[in-house]
Amino acid sequence: MPISYNKLWKLLIDKGMNKQDLKRLSGISTTSIAKLGKGENITTDVLLKICKALNCDVADIMEVTPGNGKTKRRTK
Repeated sequence: MPISYNKLWKLLIDKGMNKQDLKRLSGISTTSIAKLGKGENITTDVLLKICKALNCDVADIMEVTPGNGKTKRRTK
């Protein structure tokens, strides 16, 4: 199932922060920031570091999106 980090980007905007601020505050790597930007899977440890830095819950920064990332064919 695809994961969306759109909630994280909105939260950063609401807090007046950018990705570099998040990296510095949470201590996560540039690679993790890049993976988040691409919607790729990251470790629970990284998610928890972000949540601790932003004082939020995992559900506040990510969500599972419907589907499996593949285009579905319609059958008759």
